[in-house]
Amino acid sequence: MNNSPGKNGRPKAPRTLSREAKRWWKRLTNEFVLDDQAAVLLLEIALVSFDEMRAAQGIVAEQGLTTKDRFGQMRANPAAAIVRDARLGMLRAFKALNLDVDPPRPGSGRPPGSAAVG
Repeated sequence: MNNSPGKNGRPKAPRTLSREAKRWWKRLTNEFVLDDQAAVLLLEIALVSFDEMRAAQGIVAEQGLTTKDRFGQMRANPAAAIVRDARLGMLRAFKALNLDVDPPRPGSGRPPGSAAVG
């Protein structure tokens, strides 16, 4: 874990993260105060999981959601489970960070009474 502060006083992104994950690191460390080692570790865990999810998504995009086993039977692509598990790990780490986000503004989402009834 790289916990040393960068030029702006915020923690530097780990070198092992992808460019996309490093952009998220920069954005999140600029928007939120992550002033303890546990928060920095949780952010790193979230973004490592993000990278794992992206890698597995690439495999699924190339091979498809299903594959044939040695008997020629269709099975779920194991990479699909990696996508699921990495996404869950990422979301759990973000939830554990307990970032203080702004509540939704009025007018966002569906207006009251717009749900279809029937």
